[in-house]
Amino acid sequence: MSPMAAIINKNLFLVLSLSLIIGLGHCQCSLKQIAITQTDTGATIHNKPEWKVTIHNVCSCAVLHLKLACSGFQTVEDIDPSVLSISNGECLVNNGQPIYPSNTYSFTYAWDTSFPFKPVYSEVACS
Repeated sequence: MSPMAAIINKNLFLVLSLSLIIGLGHCQCSLKQIAITQTDTGATIHNKPEWKVTIHNVCSCAVLHLKLACSGFQTVEDIDPSVLSISNGECLVNNGQPIYPSNTYSFTYAWDTSFPFKPVYSEVACS
């Protein structure tokens, strides 16, 4: 192989490798990129404070089938199961539908104290 061909092959390899690394990094999202905050709305439901949960997707891709750990979660306020469905200590958010990049999703519940929701599962959908 000529020196010029070796340089071209080496540069081509570097460009392809870098493209692959950048491409993979773009769509790799972790549960750490799901930010959950809670605020007291100031309302009371059956003498319990109402809490607003806001889920923010800071990933550059949509997340689907987001599940939160919610073993022991209680509320006196009805929550539409398409908003938050509870099964075996896990809560499925938004009926498993996408939460798009930089978007938020919110719901409310009422209990004595806020509940420490934590993401435990999601699927990533990059376009």
